[in-house]
This record gives sequence, structure tokens and C-alpha cells, in this order.
Amino acid sequence: MNSKLIQSSPIHQAAELQLPLKRTEPLYKRRVYKLLSGLTLPVVVLILWQVLGDKEYISTLLFPTPTTILDAFWNLYLTGELIDNLKISLVRMLSGFALGASLGLLIGLLVGLVWYVEKALDPTIQMIRMVPHLALTTLFVLWFGIGETAKILLIAKGSFFPLYINAYLGIRNIDTKYFDVARVLGFSRSKQLTRLIIPAIMPNLFLGIRLSVAISWLGLVVAEIMGSTSGIGYLMMDARAMSMTSTVFVGIVLFAVLGKASDLLVVSLERYMLRWRDSFQGL
Repeated sequence: MNSKLIQSSPIHQAAELQLPLKRTEPLYKRRVYKLLSGLTLPVVVLILWQVLGDKEYISTLLFPTPTTILDAFWNLYLTGELIDNLKISLVRMLSGFALGASLGLLIGLLVGLVWYVEKALDPTIQMIRMVPHLALTTLFVLWFGIGETAKILLIAKGSFFPLYINAYLGIRNIDTKYFDVARVLGFSRSKQLTRLIIPAIMPNLFLGIRLSVAISWLGLVVAEIMGSTSGIGYLMMDARAMSMTSTVFVGIVLFAVLGKASDLLVVSLERYMLRWRDSFQGL
């Protein structure tokens, strides 16, 4: 490459001027700034919502104020109704996610590694993936009733495909040169899997886990609304029938908080497991 072109490049100029190419703020400052930035919009919305409700500019029947929702949450907590239904919902979500995600990971790895398995399974799996999630709800009820089996399988169906696709694409996007080097070094099949394939597809796997967790929460809501006698979704449907809008909002906020908490857990695990990466953090 021409030396004049190298010297005129932004990276070379930054090096000469000793300009930082990465953010140099302390880690705790960035975390505090990120937390405050993320809380700004929700706090403003809640304050505006409360003020408009107190002044009766909006219907408190359709949009109960945040303080009313908080009172409903506290009353449900004191009676034990909230905790009991929350435990049931968590068991359903985790069971469905564990089943669907594990199968998605296993089959995704198999399809990505073996070409004839891809030819045999992938077209059918992709066709099933195109079937809308809600379209199978009635069919699952007919097959399995309204018991726990139908709910867990519906959640598992949703959590299967993100991990399947990301595991499959993660393997197929590995540069073939790495496999050539592995063969030169005499890596066995098992060593290629543990030393090359698994580390290379970890970013894809964590992306698939995040998507699977999100879809599992969505599947849980659908499963509990379609027919249930327990769970947060049932609590919301029962409250809707009795025009207890504040309780419906309690369920919505609870699902939002649980979804965000589970996503944050996966992101934290990803940062720890992939701490060797020097990825772009934004301008």
C-alpha cells in the first residue's frame, strides 16, 4: 500500500496526534450515565401520566395512575395472590424455554455441522417456522387440552427457532481457513468442536438465547390467556373481566420487568463469557 495513503488515513493521523480511538471514561461513570439515561424517559412518562390522571385529562378507568397501579400491586402482594401466580408462570416459562432452547441448540449444531442432515431437516424446519405462533394455539389446545403440556410446548415452540437459526448460521459463517488450519494442526473432530466451532459461534448463541428468552415470555402470555386457571396471564384476564384495569397494568408491568431482568442477565453473562472481545462501544 502507498505510504502516502497510509499517512493520510484517519487511524494514522489519530496515532500521530495521540488521539484516543476508544472511550477512556472510568467504567463506573459509563454505567451510571447509562443507567440515568435509561431511566430518564420512563420517569418523565410516569410523572406526566400521574399529573394528567390527577387533573382528569385522561380516563383513570382506562389509564389508572401509577400510584393506583402501585396500590393494586401491593394489595395483590399482601394477599399472596401475586406471588403464587408468579411462581406458576416462572415454572412454565423456564420449562418451555429449557425444552425449546436445548432442542434448538442441539438440532442447529447438527444441521450446521452435517450437510446431509441440513438437506433432510432444514427445509421442513423452515416451513414450520413460517407458521404463525398464534395459529398453533387452537391446535395445541385440541391435542393436549388446557393443561400444562400445551402451555409448555407452545413456549418451547417459540424458543426453539432463534437458537436453531443462530447456531446453524454461526457455524456456516465460520471462515473455512480456520478449518484448514485445524486440519494442519491435526485437530480431531471433537477438538475442532471444542476449540474452534464453539468459541466461534458464541456471539450467535448469545443472540439466539436473548431472542429465545423474549419469545418465551411472549409465549407464556399467549399460553396463559388461551386458557388457564393460574399464572400472571390468568390474573390479567380475570381482572379484565371484572374491569380492574389497574390489575391488568400490574401484569403488564410485571412482564416488562421480568423480561428486562432476564435479558439483562443474559447480556451480563455474555459480557463475562466473551470478555476477550474488543468490540465497538459506540461513539
